[in-house]
Amino acid sequence: MELVKGGIVEIPAKLKAIRAKEDLTQSEFCEVMDISISTYKKYEAGISEMGAPPIFKIVNHPRFKRYTLWFMTGDTAPECGQISPL
Repeated sequence: MELVKGGIVEIPAKLKAIRAKEDLTQSEFCEVMDISISTYKKYEAGISEMGAPPIFKIVNHPRFKRYTLWFMTGDTAPECGQISPL
C-alpha cells in the first residue's frame, strides 16, 4: 500500500497515521469508534473502501476532530486547531 498516490495521502495511510499519533492499536481504535475490527482491518489494508458513514463517525469524534481537515483534504489549519498526525 502506498502512503501517497498522485500527491494525495490515501485513506488507509491516514487511518494508520491517526492511530499511531494517538498510540492506539487497531482493537483500541475500534473500541473507541465502535467499529467492527474485521471491517476496520479491511479499511486499513485498503481491501474495502470506506463509505461516508464511518468517515463522518471518525472525523466527528471528539478525540479525532483535530484531524478532520487533514483527513478530508490533506490541509491543516493549526490556528484553528486542525493538525496533521504526521
